Formats: sequence, structure tokens, C-alpha cells
Amino acid sequence: MTDPIRLSKRLIELVGCSRREAELFIEGGWVTVDGEVIDEPQFKVEGQKVELDKDANATAPEPVTILLNAPAGIDVESAMQLISAETLSEEHRYGKRPLRGHFLRLTASADLQANASGLLVFTQDWKILRKLTADSAKIEQEYVVEVEGDMVAHGLNRLTHGLSYKGKELPAVKASWQNENRLRFAMKNPQPGIIAQLCQAVGLKVISVRRIRIGGVSIGKVPVGQWRYLSGKEKF
Repeated sequence: MTDPIRLSKRLIELVGCSRREAELFIEGGWVTVDGEVIDEPQFKVEGQKVELDKDANATAPEPVTILLNAPAGIDVESAMQLISAETLSEEHRYGKRPLRGHFLRLTASADLQANASGLLVFTQDWKILRKLTADSAKIEQEYVVEVEGDMVAHGLNRLTHGLSYKGKELPAVKASWQNENRLRFAMKNPQPGIIAQLCQAVGLKVISVRRIRIGGVSIGKVPVGQWRYLSGKEKF
């Protein structure tokens, strides 16, 4: 009986590639052990069947961006702990295959409002991170806000033209009723607490806040606590 060896070493023996190529093949999800994709070069194998996909490419995996439907009141560190292969939305389990490397070196951007739920972005792509930070003042965000109370006369008109609350000037926003107790707000670079202040200024109390869109990217039909990949066609 032979001793267990690293998967990367076994792959080198099988196909005659370099050590770096073997690591790239494995990390890219191109290698199976007894039919199961293994993306860890240090994984130990003995007599299992190791195969390299015929379409394998020895290149570093493309950076990914993950869109999480975060529960209300969660901090970024705790939200990141929710991201795993098991929490990928069932509806989005096609196309890109989750790899261990997709959950490493993720950076959060575009923080949620306090106690809000909804779209939270984690990315490995420096271009997307730069876009969401450098252009934050230009990118519109959309929220669904559950409220209670009676809106003051001409409240929507006041929200869309700007108003003041307790001596503070509040920005003009796009506001509309989604139903009798839910408002939709669209605004650029919302400051912490601004949604609650806008609602209070027109006689409403906030019950919950959910972010559904950043720029041209919406969270879509992703259950709370689950996530999906940003597709190549989507742009913030």
C-alpha cells in the first residue's frame, strides 16, 4: 500500500505538467478525485481515480463578485461567514461552479444602512471595488422601506424635492409607494441613518429597510442568508 500523497503531485505524475500548472488546474476546478471536484492542491490521495478535464486550462481563476442577501442587523464580518458553497441560492446553481478560492480574499463594499437587510457586495475584483468606492456618489441605490403612521400632506412631493428635519437639510430622493405600507427609495450614496430621517420628516416610522439594488445590479430572487454570483453581463 502506498502512502498518501498530495493531489498536485499525483497530477504531475499522471499528465507530466509542472507543479504550478498542477496547482492551477486543481484550483480552477478541473481535477476530480473519484468523480468529485477537488480544488485543494494539498488534498491527500492514495488509490483513488484522479482525472483532469479535457478542457482544462492552467490559468488563475477569474476573480469573483458575490451578492449576498444579508439578514437585518448583521455586521460585515458575520455576513461573510454566511458565504459558502452550501448557501449558494438554489435558483443560481448553474454556470459558475463554486470553488474554495472563491471564498478567499473577499472585500465588502457599499455598507448597508444600520439594521437594514438586503444586497451586500463582496468582491475579489479590484476594478469592481474601485467602481463601488470611487464612484459611490454617482451610483444609485434602491431600498424598500416598510413604514407605519400617516404621511403628512404632500409627503412624497416633499421627499422628491428635498426638505429639512430638526434643522438638518435632507437630500431630494426618488420616492414612491410600493403598497400601503411600503415605500421605495432611490438615492445616491445614502448617508448612515438618512432613510429613517427622511421617513420621520414626513410623519412615518421605519419598521424595516431592505436594499434591493446598487446601480444596475439587483439582488433578485435570492433568499435571505443566501447569495449568487455577479454575472459578466451585470454592471454597477
